[in-house]
Amino acid sequence: MAWLEVSVMELREEFVGLALAPGANVSDLCRRFGIDRSTGHKWLRRYEAEGSSGLADRSRRPHASPSRSEAAVEAEVLRIRAASNNAWGGRKIAWTMSQAGWATVPATSTISDILRRHGKLDRGSQHPGPHVRFERAEPNELWQMDFKGHFAMASGRCHPLTVLDDHSRYSLGIEACGNEQDGTVRDRLTTLFRRYGLPFAMLMDNGSPWGDSGGGPYTVFTTWLMRHAIQVSHGRPYHPQTQGKIERFHRSLKAEVLERNSYADLPACQRAFDRWRQIYNGERPHEALGDKPPVDRYRPSPRLFGETLPPIAYGSRDIVRKVDVGGVISFRNRQFKIGKAFRKQPLALRVTSEDGLFDVHYCTQRIGQLDLKIGGAKTCGFVDIASAMPTTPQVPQQQQDVRNAS
Repeated sequence: MAWLEVSVMELREEFVGLALAPGANVSDLCRRFGIDRSTGHKWLRRYEAEGSSGLADRSRRPHASPSRSEAAVEAEVLRIRAASNNAWGGRKIAWTMSQAGWATVPATSTISDILRRHGKLDRGSQHPGPHVRFERAEPNELWQMDFKGHFAMASGRCHPLTVLDDHSRYSLGIEACGNEQDGTVRDRLTTLFRRYGLPFAMLMDNGSPWGDSGGGPYTVFTTWLMRHAIQVSHGRPYHPQTQGKIERFHRSLKAEVLERNSYADLPACQRAFDRWRQIYNGERPHEALGDKPPVDRYRPSPRLFGETLPPIAYGSRDIVRKVDVGGVISFRNRQFKIGKAFRKQPLALRVTSEDGLFDVHYCTQRIGQLDLKIGGAKTCGFVDIASAMPTTPQVPQQQQDVRNAS
């Protein structure tokens, strides 16, 4: 299969960045990116010999000598600032100049002074200060997913779908979508799963299509994720800080891509997203990563995407009940409302240490409990536990085994 016609340069650079990471499997990456091994090794040889210029007709590095005059240094500061859509400050600009080989890099305070002198930075702008960060220990333990607020194009509206790895902050995808429907999201995620593999868990908010408008935590879309052994977790309603990393990512996307720019249609948006994603992943310094780009910490998941849904299998000691078309199961002469997202699906009931209390599992995920002690014979005693789940759910043991084997 040939390279995709959209963002060929970005795909080549992303491939090279991942292939040069410690422990990378080049053959596997070639398969994920849809190229043969000879093509993949060709780009690696060119990159090792010529750098980025070996992947395209022109290099991104400055053509002038690293020995610069003060005027040239100031001009480069302003060039980098403009290239970031006037969003980068002194720290990121200094890091970028250092990576580009400048012999003399101004202090961040000097760069800030240059920007203020040219009206590129408000005099009152201050860094908000340090704060506590939490992250998963390994790549692909948790992906965060959300829609950035939609915006108007010359033709229609764009709904950016963003997917971010919690550990590395690597942007798996910024997808220019025409809507926020199940089919659209599933199609875009399938492409990402084929390239990067499956995460162990995904964190989302409570909006559509991964949240039920009726207040339930599960939808047909999230059951699809669970069928692929992906643990599903939702952030607390009205608490966007639960998904702090992707919220921060959205602010950068807005400042560096969306503000002061307009786009004709979805393909134009996608081209802009792809260009910036390559910069974000491979070039842009990230403070939480010690001013390294996310590509330095990311590697694809060892869990490969299955083109067909795996069968649902439970243990011999599980009590299996099938959900009817109304979203209800029958157990011990009682009716329990589980939710229409699970219609016609088998669930496993497992005995707990508490009398009359059963854990309810769908595939590998516990979705709630049945409490036989609640009310009369016809009273629903199902309690979903999604709202009580940790925002970074534990990796099931069988998934731990897969990860450790890699």
